[in-house]
Order: sequence, then C-alpha cells, then structure tokens
Amino acid sequence: MTGSHPKPSQIMIKDLVIVRHPVSACVPVNHKVTLSVRAEGRGILNYQWFFEKEKENYVKVPGGTQPDWTFKAVRTQRFVCRVNDHTNNCTFSEWVKVKVLNTDKSGLPTDWQGEPHIVINPKPQTVRQGGKLTLCCAAFGVPAPRYQWYRNGQPLQNNMSDTLQINDVTAEHEGSYLCSISNVLEEKWTEPVNVDVMQPELLPPPALTATDKVSLLIGNLNYSNYPNLMAPIVDVHELANLLQQLGFRVVSLLDLTREEMLAAIDKFIQLLDRGVYGLFYYAGHGYEHAGRNYLIAVDAPQSYQTINCVCVQRIMFKMQERQTALSVILLDTCRKWYNRHRIPSFIEPLGPNGNTVYGYGTCEDAEAYEVQDGGRSSGIFTKYLNRHILQPDKVTHVLEKVSEELGKDPLIKGKQAVEIKHTMKEPRSLTDTVRTTGHTKELHLRDVCWRQANELPRKKLLCFSCGVEVEVSFSALFSNVLVAFATIKTVGDRTQDCTVTLRSTPPVEDIFSRPGRSEEMDSLLFNNNNNPDCTLRLCSLQKLKESMVIKVDLHYTHTDSNLRHTESQQVDIGKPLVASCKLYKGIHAAPNKRQEGASGQSVGNISHSTSQRHQTPTRPCHTRKAVCAAKAATVRSNEPEENDENELCDSSFT
Repeated sequence: MTGSHPKPSQIMIKDLVIVRHPVSACVPVNHKVTLSVRAEGRGILNYQWFFEKEKENYVKVPGGTQPDWTFKAVRTQRFVCRVNDHTNNCTFSEWVKVKVLNTDKSGLPTDWQGEPHIVINPKPQTVRQGGKLTLCCAAFGVPAPRYQWYRNGQPLQNNMSDTLQINDVTAEHEGSYLCSISNVLEEKWTEPVNVDVMQPELLPPPALTATDKVSLLIGNLNYSNYPNLMAPIVDVHELANLLQQLGFRVVSLLDLTREEMLAAIDKFIQLLDRGVYGLFYYAGHGYEHAGRNYLIAVDAPQSYQTINCVCVQRIMFKMQERQTALSVILLDTCRKWYNRHRIPSFIEPLGPNGNTVYGYGTCEDAEAYEVQDGGRSSGIFTKYLNRHILQPDKVTHVLEKVSEELGKDPLIKGKQAVEIKHTMKEPRSLTDTVRTTGHTKELHLRDVCWRQANELPRKKLLCFSCGVEVEVSFSALFSNVLVAFATIKTVGDRTQDCTVTLRSTPPVEDIFSRPGRSEEMDSLLFNNNNNPDCTLRLCSLQKLKESMVIKVDLHYTHTDSNLRHTESQQVDIGKPLVASCKLYKGIHAAPNKRQEGASGQSVGNISHSTSQRHQTPTRPCHTRKAVCAAKAATVRSNEPEENDENELCDSSFT
C-alpha cells in the first residue's frame, strides 16, 4: 500500500481515539525495538503499522497488526499506526522516528530500559578566530533523548541537537562545553571539553590593489533649454587633476548632448575590466524620480522626459557587468523631481555586487548649489570633495568627511546634505596602488584606447620669411577642449611691433567667450602656460568630423618701409583629443545650427584679463543647480516656474 503521508488529524472520530501514542527512539543497529499504541473505541479494534518508504509515500508493515509491534532496527525510519473499528472508522497515531546509530554498543547494559546511554562525547578543539567550531555527541535512548548544550555552565539558546556548530568563531566563544542528554527516565551529562580560540597572526592584511584606474568626468553648463551653470568648469578641471595624482586615467568632457554622453559612457565602460577601479562623475542639471537619477544633456528639451536624459543606474549596471574591483559614481546635481506624471524608464535591477559607491551631492528631493568665491565658481559638494579625495582612506570614509564638512557650511545649512549609498565589502581606497602583474595584455589595450582620447598635437616652431619665429604649442583643459598657444620666440632684424593671431579650420565656437565665462577659463589657462602671445580655445571637439588646421597670422611693421605686413602659415593637427573617438557617430539628433555657424575666435593676449578677476566679490554667494522650467512661456500648468537662481544670494552680489 502506498499513498501520501497520513496525518493524525486526517480523520477524527469522537468514539475512536488514541490514548497513548508511540514514542521515538535512538538505538544501536540490530537492536529490538517495541513500538506501542493504545486506543479506545467501540468493539474490536484493528491495528496496522506503516513505515515511510520515501517522502510522501508509506508502506504497510507485514505482520504489523498488533498494538505492540516488536522488530529489529536495521536503519533509521519513520513509523505510524492506523487504528480501525468494526464500522471502518479509523484514526492515525503520531509519526515517530527510530534512529539507528551504527556505533559501539559494548557498554550498553544487558538490562537496559531505555535511559540515555552516551556513546559519543564531544572532543576538545582549537579553532582559529573566524573559523568554524563543530562539537558532536550522541546517546541511545527510548524515548529518544533531548539535547541541551552549555558553555561555561550557561545554556546556549537554540542549541538543542546532537551537534553544536558555530560559524565565524570569535574570542568570546572560547570556554568549557558540555551537553545535557535526557529523556523521561533520566538525565546524563557528556564529559566537559575545552575550546581554545587561536588569535590570528598579528600581520597586516595584504594591501588592496587595482589592475588599473579609469575615470570619466562630465560637466554640462551651457544648456539650450535650462538655466546655464558656472561651476562645472572649475569642478571638472580640478577634480581631473586630483584624480590624475591618484593614478587615474581621466577623460573629462564639457557640454555633451545626450547622444554624446551615451557614446562617451560606452567608451568609458569599454575601458573597465575585472580588477579595475572605475569612477564616474557628473556636474550639471539633473533630477531623481522613483529611486533613479537622471542627467540632463545640454540639448535636452524642457519636458522632464526620462527618454531625453541619461539614467545613472544604467551606468552602474554596466560598470557592474565589467566586474570592476571598485565602482564609484559621484553626482553633483539636483535630485528634485517636478513633473509627477512622467513614468520612469525601465531598468533591470542591479545585482548584489560588492564595492559599489554612490556619492550624492545632495539628499533625495533636494537641490544642489553652486558657490562663488573670489571669482571662481564651484559646486559646493565638489568644493569639499576636492579637499578630501587625496586622503588614503576607504572611499566611503572620504565621503563621510565631505558630508561632515559640508554640513557645517552656513550657506547651505538645512538646504543641502550629502548622501552616501554603498555595498562596500572591502576597505578599498581611491589611493590604492595599481598592480598590473598578470594583466599586461588588457593594460596595453586599455592604454591604446585611453591615449586615443588624450593625445595632444606636437608643438611646432614656425619660421616666417621676415625672420620671425613663432612656436605653436597645445594644452588640454578638458578631453574635448584644446587650447592652442602662440608665442613669438625670435623677432627679425627688420620687424617690430609683432603680434600673432590664431584661427581654426573648420571654425569652432568658443563656448567660454560669453560674458562671465572667460574669467573662469582664463584662471585655468594661467596654470598651464606662461604668458603666451595669443591663445585659441577649441571647444566641443567631440563634434569634429575632419582634420583641424590652425592658421597662424603674423602681423608686424617693417622697419624700412614703416608699413604693416601680414604673413600666414598653417599647422594641421588632425583630430586631437576626443575627436579621434568619433563620438558624433552616436548622434541622431539634428545638428545645432548655432554651433555650425559659429567661428573660432582668438582670445588674444589674455594677460589683460587678470585685473578684472580681482574685481569680483570675495564674499561667497551661491546659485541653484536645479532642474527648472524655462522662463519662456509654457502651456503645461503642472510644471513649476523657474527657480530664482539668486534666491540665496545677497542682492548686492547678484
């Protein structure tokens, strides 16, 4: 007979009841065991014992038709008894287990009545700290005995089986252990044993290393449909310099469209690999909705649609897929959501990967602020981040210091607070050294790819027919902003009042030539070159589709004729910096006509601008870096009016 497990409560007949159920037992192999059941009912009662053949199936015991059934136990099994009366009413006893121990039974008394008889005592152990402790004991008994473990005389909660197991042993687990074994007949105790915990060797843990370090920094400030920002210029530039000091390969980009952002992020992800530290930083407009953060590209329409933005969680998801040793995302952007009717974009949930860090410049549903001090604008989060990022601490501890210091700033107290989310499982730091052993091939490929976005044109000395020599050199302010410098090295015998100007073919717009922008950029130029005669900023190089030519025009007065002359030469610099990465191939949107029609402009001798820099107020003020509705009229009444960019500033400094 086979079928599903019979249950004691399956059929309850009030005139047929079991008044004594069988009891479980623990016996040596081949020991005779008697299972007994007592029932009351009308007329003659019939009994049938069953044993469990496999889970959910049971088999009738041949000859097991008496209330007292004796058999020789050869293996561990479960049993149950069915009781019937003459009207075929039936009920089942409780299931019992007969456990068979194939161990030495020589010490078992010949007249044993079922009291606990200990056959296995625990053994003393020495365990390393952090290891696993296992103590075992066993005893025969009818009924089957109960167990309770003790340490140093105190009962251990939830340790009531024949095996005591402790994972991740600590010093407090050291001591004397024994076990109480009892049934209704008697209680006995195992022999006490000592457990010693070995302290780990007092050697410092091996230093954590990276196989490489790669970072992508994006700053958006010149928006088509959102208020422009000031801070990302300095924020991205200074953070890039600090990360380079930490050994990071840095790609820093300004003013990207959505398609350009996605293309740059894709290139960044390709540089990541197992063991690499990856860091992504963004400064600009953004918002958060439904637990997801969205970065607003410079060409985004003012509709707050997620389809026009870049989802931060997608970036982290791709970083995790590359199995990086450390993934860090730092966001100096707002997290305030205005349009409550938009649906967030779909993204697969992130896996439980360790060593991932989010550093938010502000908390949920709050804005982030810029601060202006002495003519230099910076995001207040990045201002404090740059103060601590070189410290050799765990990356989360660095962010905690940033949070503490920012929280004391009186300008944004109660308005902005850093938030940190992470799954760190190792004390990894941005200062960890790079160890490339065993990763030579991957390192070479990464080096080639990274250099493609950061290679500068070589300097060149131009000799004009009038005898004047002009040196043309280059410096990268960002990976998509190149500065060409022209310096007059030698003046001819018959020339005087020499000046030089630069222009580019194709012409590109200098996005920093607008009012208020030039001073920020000029302050960076002074740190990179000493008193050039002329500079030319070449911006938005990610849009460049052909080789670029720098035209150098030399203007001078001939001493014999006292007439003004001009000579010109050209320098072909190819596709410098990020232009060689062809990010434009990912652009599907219509080209920006304003940029197509703009022409490159020479900055000229920039030394005159220093006096203006010192006229800016030294008292700090700050402006919002928030997602705002445009000042232009809009038909959507559910979107807010633009935030006052100077709400928190003293009126005398706006």
